[in-house]
Amino acid sequence: MIGTLRWRLALLIGAAIAISYFDRQTLPVAIRAIQREIPISNTQFSQLQAAFLVAYALMYAGGGKLIDVLGTRKGFLLIMLWWSFACASQGLATSFGFLATSLFLLGMGEGGGFPAATKAIAEWFPAGERSTAMGIVNAGTSVGAVVAPPLIALTLATLNWRWVFFLSGTVGLGWAVAWLRGYFPPATHPRLSPEERDEIAEVLKPRPRTEQGTRWISLFRLPQVWGLVFAKFLSDAAWYFYLFWLPKYLYEMRHFDTKQVGYFAWIPYAAAGVGSLLGGWFSSRLIQRGHSLNFSRKVALGASAAVMPLIFFVTRAPVQIAIVLFSIAFAGQQSWSTLVMILPADIFPRAVVGSVAGLVGFGGAMGGVVFGLVVGYLLDHGFGYGLVFGLVSTFHVLAFCVILLTVRRIRPIEAIT
Repeated sequence: MIGTLRWRLALLIGAAIAISYFDRQTLPVAIRAIQREIPISNTQFSQLQAAFLVAYALMYAGGGKLIDVLGTRKGFLLIMLWWSFACASQGLATSFGFLATSLFLLGMGEGGGFPAATKAIAEWFPAGERSTAMGIVNAGTSVGAVVAPPLIALTLATLNWRWVFFLSGTVGLGWAVAWLRGYFPPATHPRLSPEERDEIAEVLKPRPRTEQGTRWISLFRLPQVWGLVFAKFLSDAAWYFYLFWLPKYLYEMRHFDTKQVGYFAWIPYAAAGVGSLLGGWFSSRLIQRGHSLNFSRKVALGASAAVMPLIFFVTRAPVQIAIVLFSIAFAGQQSWSTLVMILPADIFPRAVVGSVAGLVGFGGAMGGVVFGLVVGYLLDHGFGYGLVFGLVSTFHVLAFCVILLTVRRIRPIEAIT
């Protein structure tokens, strides 16, 4: 399977997502070293994440439209170049304001990553393979987050915190070269074999004229769009809390040092990678066994949401069990995320997949902004992590209920007027 061109491209796209999630972990893991030079409170730390996520949310929505206009190849290249330079700029920071500005610019770049990835998967993969391909791409989130803690800890031990950002930005520039050389739409790709062209004939069919003329504003009239946006708002409120606050939780409540964070913090992200692949594979497998698209996606989504309330017990558990509970939650979250982010390609015409994916991601990022600020306030006012984990334990179950109510049947919409 991986030997075919489309699956190699899925791996290349997954590598971009891995880089983006490595970049996002640079600040949370290096925060203790940074605080020796730049004082940062819990509230300020949440404000830094808000700076990233506000820009990320806006660009997620606008970036989807940008990808639809520029095309996947040019759009993804522009996005990667922007976020690589923005990440590197954090290494020049001398103040809280400088860091906030760099994170805002980083969010502007990375906000287009998943809309571009979703668009590329829609361009190259038939419906029966799409969730598996998206699982590979979404596993990049885990790869980046798995390698980040130990590599950042090593960099901090051998160089200093500024080099964490310089090196991360350099890796992104290397990916941009590989993308420019390797990615073209399937209709024009010079290395697409006749055999593989037959295998993906479904995505090479001409688009209906009604699909080509869809207006962006028309998307807001569809309950499916609002449902996916709000579901993502809820589930990503939990995910961004895990992503940005796990290292800080381990530092403050479990009294880890940088070396221990590097040793333990990668484990939940490895489980998240398994969840990404398992959720996509499970849904594709159900389709291949003859079940409907609606049944296959919703069963997999429901199973993913069902494990999330276990995180409620993390503050009461010994550290080894806490890492297991984090791992279950991370696996469930990324299985969920794989499936939610493929729904725009399942439901909407190809010409607007990037735009819908952008709106869905906007909802997710805004969930991260709102809940991140709530977390910073709660912790600085003595409420503790127990309340925070109690809240996040409910979010995915509520999000699944939203999808059941607003997306009654997962099936392609032929036209949007």
